Amino acid sequence: MADSAMRDGQGSALEFLVIEMTTDAGLTAASFGFAGRGARAAGEIAAASLKPFFLGRDPLAREKAWLDWRVADRWWHHVPIYAYGPFDVVCWLLAAEAAGQPLYQYIGEARDAVPAYVSSLVLADPEAYAAEALATRDAGFKAYKLHPPGRSLAEDMAAHEAAREAVGPGFTLMSDPVAAHKPSEAMRLGRLLERLDYLWLEEPLFDSDIDQLRRLTQSLDIDIVGCEVMAKPPYSHAPYIATGAVDRVRADVSWSGGITGALKVARTAEAFGMNCEIHTAIYHPLDLVNLHVACAIGNCDYFELLTPVDQFAFGLARPIPIANGIAHPPGAPGLGIDLDWDFIEKATFAVL
Repeated sequence: MADSAMRDGQGSALEFLVIEMTTDAGLTAASFGFAGRGARAAGEIAAASLKPFFLGRDPLAREKAWLDWRVADRWWHHVPIYAYGPFDVVCWLLAAEAAGQPLYQYIGEARDAVPAYVSSLVLADPEAYAAEALATRDAGFKAYKLHPPGRSLAEDMAAHEAAREAVGPGFTLMSDPVAAHKPSEAMRLGRLLERLDYLWLEEPLFDSDIDQLRRLTQSLDIDIVGCEVMAKPPYSHAPYIATGAVDRVRADVSWSGGITGALKVARTAEAFGMNCEIHTAIYHPLDLVNLHVACAIGNCDYFELLTPVDQFAFGLARPIPIANGIAHPPGAPGLGIDLDWDFIEKATFAVL
């Protein structure tokens, strides 16, 4: 797939895994999995650690698998944050399909639609952000989030100002600088975003910097969002939630330990009156799982996709249903849309 420009100046090829499971009753389900900088390395980790762990297990015993894996990973595996998620997703899909229910209803339906927004890649200049924000508004999406260049505070501030000027008042904008600035600079950016009426400031500092995040959250009125790449959720999220280090937390089915992990984060946040905003999983087959999860919880305001949307819309037999900026989970059992196996087979270079 095409590369997307990242702040380090390198492209990030959109390689991926596909995890497929078959039960002794003959049921089969599959999920995409994140692959970081390369599918071969990610696949070898999955094959060496997770495949042996799940062989012979009951897919309905998801909580037992979660608890057992927490111990096993501590002792011998220490896998990346994206390794466990797709295996857990497949267990949920097997169960939902066996029950004849759409995934979100099998989890427990809270709603059947979620407002959708798109998030930028790193763009060339403020004018590019302004143009994309305007195109997003005109396409009917409910919000637009900037990933500013992060090269300088002045340039990032100009990008946010240009986007607001382009779309005018009333259209929802968010910011995600991906920990680009020092605490004092993050404070200045937050003050500007408050004046520009942005909804939230996401990952203004590294998630691990809990003390500075708490100071920022306590000083600013704009919502501070964090915990996107925290290992070992929901346990790692708990002190941020309980002590108000952020205003909203992040989780997704790819980086948070699958559906089980994302639900645990969302329930923990809910207990403290806090939102858990479901983070894009990049690949649309995983984003569709995210949509099902977002429809099974009440403390998530939006469904997120990366833009240009077409660049990431691969792997499904048909698009995620979005009409007038509202995303709707499909009503067929399980995921609700088949994977595009012709595409997957053409992209496959190893089976482990």
